[in-house]
Amino acid sequence: MYNTSFIKKILVAATVVFLYSCDRDFNAIGDDLIGDNHFDLTPEKYDVLAYNQEVTPIESNGLAINALGIYDNPVLGTTTGSYVTQVALSEYAPTIGEGAVIDSVYLSVPYFSHVVSTDADGKRTFELDSVFGPADGKIDLSIYESKVAMRNSFFDNGTQLPQLYYTSANDNADFDGNIGAKLNNSSSKSQNTEFFFNKAEITDRTIDANGKVVLTKVAPEMRLMLDKAFFMDKILNAPAEKLSSANVFQDYFRGLYFKVARSGANPANLALINFATAGKIVIKYKAKTAITTDPDTTTEDKSITINLTGATASLQQDAKNANYANAIADANINRTEGDDRLYIKGGQGSAAVIELFDKKDLIGYNKKGELVNKPNGVSDVLDELRLAYRTKKGLVNEANLVFNIDTEKMGVKGSGNVQADEPKRVYLYDLTNNIPLIDYSDGTSGALTGDPKATKYIFGGIINIDEATKRGNYYKVRITNHIRNLIKDTTTVNVKLGLVVTEDIGVITSNRLKNKVKIGTNPDVYFTAAPRGSVMGPLGTILYGGKSSVPDDKRLKLEIYYTKPN
Repeated sequence: MYNTSFIKKILVAATVVFLYSCDRDFNAIGDDLIGDNHFDLTPEKYDVLAYNQEVTPIESNGLAINALGIYDNPVLGTTTGSYVTQVALSEYAPTIGEGAVIDSVYLSVPYFSHVVSTDADGKRTFELDSVFGPADGKIDLSIYESKVAMRNSFFDNGTQLPQLYYTSANDNADFDGNIGAKLNNSSSKSQNTEFFFNKAEITDRTIDANGKVVLTKVAPEMRLMLDKAFFMDKILNAPAEKLSSANVFQDYFRGLYFKVARSGANPANLALINFATAGKIVIKYKAKTAITTDPDTTTEDKSITINLTGATASLQQDAKNANYANAIADANINRTEGDDRLYIKGGQGSAAVIELFDKKDLIGYNKKGELVNKPNGVSDVLDELRLAYRTKKGLVNEANLVFNIDTEKMGVKGSGNVQADEPKRVYLYDLTNNIPLIDYSDGTSGALTGDPKATKYIFGGIINIDEATKRGNYYKVRITNHIRNLIKDTTTVNVKLGLVVTEDIGVITSNRLKNKVKIGTNPDVYFTAAPRGSVMGPLGTILYGGKSSVPDDKRLKLEIYYTKPN
């Protein structure tokens, strides 16, 4: 009994320590680790070479989340997000009926939202998620029939290749210049010229088979009334063969183009929306069918649903602020000493390139945090670490990159006294091969707080919020296994790392640049792609780089904690 009780106590204690450690890692990212009496845990800090890299026009089709609207970032500039999508009938070869008359046509696309309260009558109050800019922002939204035949692939000299669409001005012009009728032509300005992302709960009213009114509560969504005459002609009066199959229909009704412009002098905002999952057009009409009881006088209520599925393209366009544009211009990037500020932004924005253990880095930190010169003859810090590993003088317990936010630059306020929205997550990856680092797979897949954007929390990259300012102060990414591999295996290539913002840490595939970009003067080194999660959203941030001119307490550093047995 004594042994069993003791073991249970030990297990309970270990569980508490483990859960506390996990919670501490998520909520106090960047805190120093505390050793015990059996080990001498010695932190060392190493300089890092890091510089900016512009993301030129990049593949933007097939994104899970797409930007719609205008976001005026007071630090980085303005992003305008338009969107184009194919459409598909929910059921092909529908039976329309005779004498069809449309009651209504509406488009609905759910927003990302959450309930903040529910009153005694069951009425819910919502807040919208992933809306950037002033809460009262408005945009001039026009939805057109698209005349562009979008494809998933095409043939070139007998070879089937994927059809890619990009964030370039030319791609946007191709869609903008090939449109048909404007479909959201309601007299209500909130449906078009003064559209806003409405957070109000929607009540749908229908009549059941017994003539009883049925009220259905719907979470906030885009709900726009569309041109009945267009859909009468395009769908209900269409030749039957045009509605017979997906291929025929998508060539007949090629899609929708969501065009965004400013709404006069109104402030604007932008939302991230999942169009493809639940976006649809519903045509409600009355018609005579074979099952009507009195074919001469009676009609029945019918509906046809058109889903917003198929090929898509996000058409984000940036107008960069002068400081931002200058910082990422190739001629101004310092690939020898690094840049003092790193600008990373989603969409057709920018990334940071990081080189660990640069051969010119002969300076490091001792365990007291003091700058010291490395021993003569050591030309590469990595060689020194490998020697320490081979001689068992230092085993890597943990390794992190800590990216401090330039809170002064990011704190600038724009129109309406609004500060720039900050990205919640950054993503560090193997830029040389456009693949995740080994630590990504060891970062745990579950979300510690129930927030789907907080998965892979041990891998890190989640913004750390300052309790006083309620703004971010740094991001920390754990790369322990990556460093261990470099030290243990002399054949492991010391690849370049890339840092980007991400809207979805679970998306690790890369999207291609329209034209590859040379990195520096090396004719064999190119920037060819960026992670797809970074293309989805418009947000960005400014981080301190690793250049020697950056104050020591803000400078980008590689922190390694060593375990040295007594």
